[in-house]
Amino acid sequence: MTGKLEQTLRQRIDGGGKCLVPYITGGYPGWVDSLRACAANGADAIEIGLPFSDPVMDGPVIQASSQVALDSGATPVSILHEIRTLDVGVPLVVMCYYNTVFHAGHERFAQDLVAAGVSAAIIPDLPLEESGDWCAAADKAGVETVMLAAPTAPDERLPRVTERARGFVYSVGLLGVTGERSSLSSTATALAARVKKVTTKPVLVGVGVSNAEQAVEASKVSDGVIMGAAVVRRMMEGGSEAVASFIKEVRTALDSSK
Repeated sequence: MTGKLEQTLRQRIDGGGKCLVPYITGGYPGWVDSLRACAANGADAIEIGLPFSDPVMDGPVIQASSQVALDSGATPVSILHEIRTLDVGVPLVVMCYYNTVFHAGHERFAQDLVAAGVSAAIIPDLPLEESGDWCAAADKAGVETVMLAAPTAPDERLPRVTERARGFVYSVGLLGVTGERSSLSSTATALAARVKKVTTKPVLVGVGVSNAEQAVEASKVSDGVIMGAAVVRRMMEGGSEAVASFIKEVRTALDSSK
């Protein structure tokens, strides 16, 4: 069955639009206000990062925000507890590292996500070949597991990744960690085009999509974008008002490019 996240993204796509999924660091001071700002200004879904002490995929901005959140006492339990109280009208996706899932246990973690009202999970350090136990627990609980496709993936691997993906396929824009770049990597558009050839599921480009212009460029060959560091930096520098302004700018650019 198609879950809430994929249904929501498909509504945007079927209407001729492009999807926008911002990332917010859970537990950062004022993060809930920034999350609400994303929802109110055109986000189709929102990715919430659970801070972790060894974030292998995160660049300096998201690392810094995660450290502030950890120093403020944020934990996966406290963040999920706060998510329970939210009703922002768009699907919520948790991004976390496998250590967090393993520590809680697959079934319990999946059930905790559902209890908090979370639709999907992204676990970037859990490879396809080792994801069976988690995916089984997630499927049973009704949690959509977003799978990542890397620029280095050979053609024969992509269909296996997309077949296992739920919600959407995360097309990783470039090798390395998250962060803002002055231009969109050529690997971002090249990989998205390859992934689109082998799946009918939504394909979104993330990692290195830094502004409205790059979002439009990435969306020409994909179904939309995930934007992390650019959103988090604005949250850290200007709070929810800066986030609201940026998301509105990107949403307007995506809508104008149809």
